[in-house]
Amino acid sequence: MSQATLSSSRVRHGLAPWARIAGLAVCALLTLGPVVWTVSTSLRTPAEAFDLPPQLIPSNPSTEAYRGVFDQIDVWLLALNSTLVTALIAVGQMITAGLAGYAFARLEFRFKKPLFGLVLATMMVPLQVTIVPVFLVLKSMSLTDTLLGLIIPAFPTAFGTFLMRQYFLGMPKDLGEAAMLDGAGPWRTFRSVYAPLAAPGLAIVGVLAFNYHWNEFFRPLILETSGQNYTLPLGLVSLQGNLGTGSISVVLAGVVLSMIPAVAVFVVGQRPLREGITSAGVNR
Repeated sequence: MSQATLSSSRVRHGLAPWARIAGLAVCALLTLGPVVWTVSTSLRTPAEAFDLPPQLIPSNPSTEAYRGVFDQIDVWLLALNSTLVTALIAVGQMITAGLAGYAFARLEFRFKKPLFGLVLATMMVPLQVTIVPVFLVLKSMSLTDTLLGLIIPAFPTAFGTFLMRQYFLGMPKDLGEAAMLDGAGPWRTFRSVYAPLAAPGLAIVGVLAFNYHWNEFFRPLILETSGQNYTLPLGLVSLQGNLGTGSISVVLAGVVLSMIPAVAVFVVGQRPLREGITSAGVNR
């Protein structure tokens, strides 16, 4: 190999880390830029929100917009509704995904593969297609305009089932076989052997479910009509005012407040989230 070729190879290898860092920096800027701007605008007065040229750092930071949020809507009630709905959905999805994933991964029964394919096919059906039948079923059960009507239909999760199936497939079969030799049935084997080992996978299902349903707007908009049953994203819409005449600072202050629980859950669950995604993709 010539000296010129060696030098060119060294230059390429030397630039590769910097190119990756630059690419990640651009992606981080595009992702965090709107968040930083939202926080910045929420700390301005309504008069300063549309200043030209815009300033990233407010000249006179103010919490007036945050006081306006609490004055215009019942934040505590909305947050309580959202917390109750999202927490129960997250727990429910962890249970259903764990049971279904274990069944598709470790149990043998007729039509297992076609049924699993059908479960995956439901991921391609938009929510807007199924919302009317779901609404009619809930109405026949008198569950419309109730928090329970938001919670129960969200328990099944095709993605969570797929994730947990992959997770259980990555576990050694010897563990289950040893438990069965000791007299444990399928339920005891799942509860005592596989479920504890699948905790990172269940954690990722819970974290993703919490973050998705905390920010969910469409289903509450269709299913809830009483203000006392509104979730936080639905309640924040009223901050826009009639024909969008509300203060942009107050609106974005409400958005910042609504982001705090989701960010906190993501930060706390970041490690199991990363471990769950990595483990689900590796079939040992």
